[in-house]
Amino acid sequence: MEKPEFEPQILASRQGVWFWLVRGNTTVECIVTIAALEAHFWLEPRAEDARILRIFRDGYSRIRAIAERKLLAHRCVRLELTPDDFERP
Repeated sequence: MEKPEFEPQILASRQGVWFWLVRGNTTVECIVTIAALEAHFWLEPRAEDARILRIFRDGYSRIRAIAERKLLAHRCVRLELTPDDFERP
């Protein structure tokens, strides 16, 4: 299982988990929303911080893959992943 390069953090607003994605010489600030974790990673509503971070870490490989695909399509320095990004056609 892949590990994030930097320790993930829960946003002060509790609306998402913030993490960095390192690609080559570029570092991109990323956020995966709590709504995405609830919809696609089995996070229960109003979960405690430890549970949120555990779910994030357990799903990190998939989260990273989606983030990398989104970055290939749209170069940016800040990326937000929402439930729509995890929908399968």
